[in-house]
Amino acid sequence: MTMKAKILALTAIAALTACQQPNSLPKPAESSEIRVVGSSTVYPFSTKVAQEFKNITGHNVVVEATGSGGGHKLFCNGSGPGTPDVTNSSRRQKKSEYELCKKNGVEEIVEVKIGYDGIVLANARNAPNMDMSLRDIYMAFAKNVPISDTDCTLRPNPHTKWSEVNSELPAIKIEAYGPPPTSGTRDAFVEIAMEGGAKEISCLADLAETDEDAFEVAAHTLREDGFWIDGGENDNALVQTLVNTPSAIGVFGYSFLDQNIDKIKGARIEGIEPQFENIVAGDYKVSRSLYFYLKKDNVEFTPGLKEYALEFTSDQAVGEGGYLAEIGLVPLRGPERTEIREDVKQLRAYSQ
Repeated sequence: MTMKAKILALTAIAALTACQQPNSLPKPAESSEIRVVGSSTVYPFSTKVAQEFKNITGHNVVVEATGSGGGHKLFCNGSGPGTPDVTNSSRRQKKSEYELCKKNGVEEIVEVKIGYDGIVLANARNAPNMDMSLRDIYMAFAKNVPISDTDCTLRPNPHTKWSEVNSELPAIKIEAYGPPPTSGTRDAFVEIAMEGGAKEISCLADLAETDEDAFEVAAHTLREDGFWIDGGENDNALVQTLVNTPSAIGVFGYSFLDQNIDKIKGARIEGIEPQFENIVAGDYKVSRSLYFYLKKDNVEFTPGLKEYALEFTSDQAVGEGGYLAEIGLVPLRGPERTEIREDVKQLRAYSQ
């Protein structure tokens, strides 16, 4: 090989080596679709937004109903391509879940409240009408109940009929199909309805002040003797179970009652019906906030992710008269809605 040929060969090798330096490596592959996991209660709202967003932009959004707890676990498993971009939740993210995210490198999370939902106890349209107090709910579904209002010695729940809980309720079997432990609806139900009912019993109210852990065990532990049945995350299947079993009660989000009002009806809670106006006004006692959580790091890898979140928080989606209100979402007030949309625009991470 001539000297000139050697020089040309060395020049080519140097150029190739320069192209292989770390700052020239290709970026990680982009995700081809937006992936959403989480709450079965938020699922129909998220699915509706996904459909509208695809019609507008062409971006594909895949929504899975894994339950709130299952969604946070998947969401917090890491960031980047191949991990969920969003998790829906029918409760606020727990501190332990937030810390799991941090541990796994999910450093910046945008918390987005989308509206409100009522937790309903519903039965078939041809079943007896129900009007129950929070105390009735606790006494029907707690695994162990006090001997009396003044004696908090706990005993296995002896009640088998609603009339044994409250003589004004029908003499039919207590049979409830409710959400499983992974569900945010289950968390909200025990925290709002069961705790609220337990505090109607004077000795348990005292216990809540003196021993919070013991009170939580008494208030949160549901029956395991067949009178409470974990119904899974498929609320549509639960509606069909109620139609086929008129003596049964189902526990789920208001939107499913709203969408199936021709098949089922909601129980009154302390005289108040689970209706849109009553939830907005705060009169219906068993209600909660709904959320989704956005992984800020994934905006870089997932085309359309920020735009999806902006569509979800737009007035045409979550505003009064928006397309999500039409399927049962109870909207936020205007100023709060504006503030939350600004958080999304700025991708403002929250902290606990």
